[in-house]
Amino acid sequence: MAETQMVTVALVGQPNVGKSTIFSALTGLSQHVANWPGKTSEPREGLYRNAGGGVRVVDLPGAYSLTSCSAEARITRDYILAERPPVIALIADASALERNLYLLTELLALPAPVVLGLNMLDVAEQQGIEVDADVLEAALSLPVVPMIASKGQGLAELMGAAVKLVHGAPYAPRRPQIRSDHREVLAEIERLIAGHVPPPYPETWAALSLLQGDAEVTAAVADRLGERWEPVHAILREHEDAVLAVASGRYQWIGRMVRAAVRRPRPGEITLTDRLDHVLTHPVAGLGALLAVLGLTFWLTYALGSPMQGWLEAHVVHELAQWLRTTLSAAPAWLVGLLADGVIAGAGTVLTFMPVLLIFFTLLGLLEDVGYIARAAYVTDRFMHSMGLHGTSFMPLFMGFGCNVPAVMATRVIDSRPARLLTILLAPLIPCPARLTVIAFLAPIFFGASAPLVAVGLAVLNLAALALIGFALHELLLGGEHIAFIMELPVFHAPDVRNIAISVRDRIIDFLKGAATIILVMSVVLWALYTLPGGDIEQSYLAAAGRFLAPVGAPLGLNWQMMVALLTGFVRKENSIATLGVLYGRGGEGFATVMAASITPSAALAFLVVQMLFIPCVATVAVMRQETRSWRWTLTSVGLLLVVSFAAGIAVYQVARLLP
Repeated sequence: MAETQMVTVALVGQPNVGKSTIFSALTGLSQHVANWPGKTSEPREGLYRNAGGGVRVVDLPGAYSLTSCSAEARITRDYILAERPPVIALIADASALERNLYLLTELLALPAPVVLGLNMLDVAEQQGIEVDADVLEAALSLPVVPMIASKGQGLAELMGAAVKLVHGAPYAPRRPQIRSDHREVLAEIERLIAGHVPPPYPETWAALSLLQGDAEVTAAVADRLGERWEPVHAILREHEDAVLAVASGRYQWIGRMVRAAVRRPRPGEITLTDRLDHVLTHPVAGLGALLAVLGLTFWLTYALGSPMQGWLEAHVVHELAQWLRTTLSAAPAWLVGLLADGVIAGAGTVLTFMPVLLIFFTLLGLLEDVGYIARAAYVTDRFMHSMGLHGTSFMPLFMGFGCNVPAVMATRVIDSRPARLLTILLAPLIPCPARLTVIAFLAPIFFGASAPLVAVGLAVLNLAALALIGFALHELLLGGEHIAFIMELPVFHAPDVRNIAISVRDRIIDFLKGAATIILVMSVVLWALYTLPGGDIEQSYLAAAGRFLAPVGAPLGLNWQMMVALLTGFVRKENSIATLGVLYGRGGEGFATVMAASITPSAALAFLVVQMLFIPCVATVAVMRQETRSWRWTLTSVGLLLVVSFAAGIAVYQVARLLP
C-alpha cells in the first residue's frame, strides 16, 4: 500500500493508560514507557503492518483534558484540530473508566470518529472491578475494544476497528449535551459566531470552548468577529457559570454510559493498592519505606555495577591500551599516545559507565512501571518545596550520591521544564563517590586523625550549598513561584518486562548518542593538553594553563600544580590524585610526604572545598548538555560552579589562616 493511501490512527489518552505501550507494540519503534504523566513530549509516528496493508500510528502526549493548560494537552489538541486524523483511538484505563471517559466527551465534539480501547482490564479485575465491553459499546454506540496491552491482547482488534471506521463503518455515537438550563445559551452563542470561527476550530466545539473560558479560542474568535464580538462577550459575562453546566452535563452522561457496564466491589472492600498506600504514602512510614527502597536501589546499583566497572577498566580498557602500545610500537609516539591515552581512555570512560547505568536504569524502570515513583514524589514533596521544587526532584538528587550521570538522566521523571532544569543544575552539587574518593585519599595526608571530621564537614558544606543555591536559582528561574503539583497515584501492578527493557534500551541509546561523543572528544583534547608539546606533563600546555591560572589560585594558597590537578579532574575526579602523584613524586620519596610538606593545612582545606564544589566530570557535563539540549544552560551551570567553588575556597582559606 502506498504511503499516501495509508490510514492514520491517532492514539489519544490520559497519562498512565498504556497508550505508549500500545504504540511500541504496534510499531516496534522505541518509545519510553513510564508510569508518570507527560513522558511523551511530542507526537511520535510509526507504521503498523497488517494483512490489509499499513496503518500510520501517531502517539499523542497523554492529556487529562483537551481544555487543560498543560503543554501535553495543547500538543494533542493542536494536532487533532490541525491535522484532522481520519480516526482517533482513545485508550482508557478500565480501572478508572469514569475519569478516562471525560476525554471522550471532548473528542465527541470533534468531527473525527472515535474507537475506544478499553485497556488494563487485568488491573481492573485485580481491584474487583468488572467492565462489560459489549454493554458499554451498546451504551456509547461506538466501537469498544477490550484490551490488555501489556500481554498483547486486543491490539490487532483496535486497529481493525479503527480502519473499519475510516472505510465507512456505521458511526452514530451518543454525544453528551450541556446541562439543560444552558442549552439555549449554547445555541445563541453558536448562532452569533456562525461563519466567523477561524480554522481549524469546528463551530460547535468553539462555542463550547467559549462557554468554558478557553483563552486561546476566545482570543481567536473575538479577533475574527471584531465589532460583532460584544454581544457574544455580553452573554459570556452573564453566564460565567457556564463552565459548570458543560462539565456537569458531561459527567451526567458518563454516569449513564457506565451504569450498566461497570460493576464495582462492595463498599469497604480494601484492595492491594489501598493496603500498600496506607504505608507508602504515610508521612513517617512512607519516608522510611522510601529510604529503604532508595538504599536498596543504591546498594544494588553499585554493589553489582562497581565490580563490573572495575573489571572493564582493568581487563578491557587497560589491556586494550597496552595491546595498542605493543602493536603500534613502531608508530610515532604521539599517535600511540593519542589512541591509547586519548581515544581508548575516552571510550573506556563510556564503556565503564555501562554496567552502572544498565543496572540503575533497570531498577528505575521497574519502580516506574509498578507505580512506585509517584509515591516517592508524594512523600518528599513537602521537603523539596523549600527549594521551590516538588517531590519528583528528590530521587534524581538522591541518586547523585552514587553518580551524577544517572542523577541528571533521572530528571526525566519531572514533567515541569523549569523544575527539571533546576534539578539538573543542582545535581552536580551532590557529592558522588569519585569526589569522596579524592577527599578520602587526600584528607588523611593533610589532617591526620581529624580527616573523618573534615570529610563530614565537606559533605555538609555541599548539601548546604545545594540548598542555598537551589533557593537562589528558584527565585531567579521561577520568580519565587511554587510549581503546582497535582499527581495521580497509579494502581500498583505487576511489572512488564518488555516495557522495562524498552525504557532501559532507549536511555542507554540516548546516553551513547548524546554524551559519548562529548566524552570522547574532551578526553582527546585533555590528552593533548597534558601531553603536548614534548610529552612531559610539567612542560605541557596543561601545565602552562596551570601556571597561567596560578594567580587565580593564589587567594586560596594553591600553586600551579594544585590548579593542574583540578583541571585533570574534569575527565574523572580520581585523575586529580594521579596528577598530584606525577607532579609531586620525587624518585623513591612518596608524593604524600612531599605534598604534606609543600601545602599548608589552610590551603589544603581550600583545595578540598573547591574539589567538592568544582565543575563535575566531563561525563556529567555531557549528559547535562544532552538533557537540557542547551549549551547555554550547560555552560551556565559550569560557570556557576566555578564561581561558587572558588568563592567558597577563598573564604575557607582566608578564615583558616586566621585560626591558630
